[in-house]
Amino acid sequence: MSQNLISLTLTDGQLAAVDAALEALEANLARLLSLEAAERRGLTKMGAKSEAFCRQTLMALMQNPQVVPASLDLAEANEDLRMLDQLRPRLARLQRLSARAADTEMALGSDVMTASLVGYGLLKIAGQHQGLDSLRRELSSRFKPAPRGAQAGTQPS
Repeated sequence: MSQNLISLTLTDGQLAAVDAALEALEANLARLLSLEAAERRGLTKMGAKSEAFCRQTLMALMQNPQVVPASLDLAEANEDLRMLDQLRPRLARLQRLSARAADTEMALGSDVMTASLVGYGLLKIAGQHQGLDSLRRELSSRFKPAPRGAQAGTQPS
């Protein structure tokens, strides 16, 4: 009943290079926003169909500057669109990498959990006569049901 979804080894040099790359990303992308959930909900969103509308509208406004009031910063809107076009392929790469990292984290955790469950079973059976009863009892607390109220994220009174 052995499981080994992944065997991963990263050298100190590789980890240092990853940390340096992350620091460089964070430094170069320091101006990216971090919105609160309420702010996200309140924003006007641009989906795939809306994007075509936006591109056509901005192009029409650029071709007809006489209809653009001074209160509409058309240059800023076009710069936002240009930055969106530049950021998207990089964001897609980051999302793919992040998904792979999350899957790897899950696989590593699953491998550890599976081995630990097998090991716990061995301690229960073989450890009875090895003086491991107190250790087994301590480990068994993981399988005790949570107190009522704790399941919903609240502390019991």
